Amino acid sequence: MATSKASAAKVAATSETEKQPYMSEYDKSVELRLQALESQAHTPCNGGGSVDVDRLAALEAKVEDLMNRLARKMSF
Repeated sequence: MATSKASAAKVAATSETEKQPYMSEYDKSVELRLQALESQAHTPCNGGGSVDVDRLAALEAKVEDLMNRLARKMSF
């Protein structure tokens, strides 16, 4: 029990800089790769282009027609 109290006192006496977690070379390389991937993942898009309103309306009409046909086939 005296050992655990001494260990606790030693931990409490350490400075903030000594409390930094140890990172192996592998951990550091993984962290760098992760940061690189995250920076790419959050790159803003370039706008994506314009919307073809006529094409969108035609697709919506086709989907509506298919849904109506399916509803007629499925009703009992």
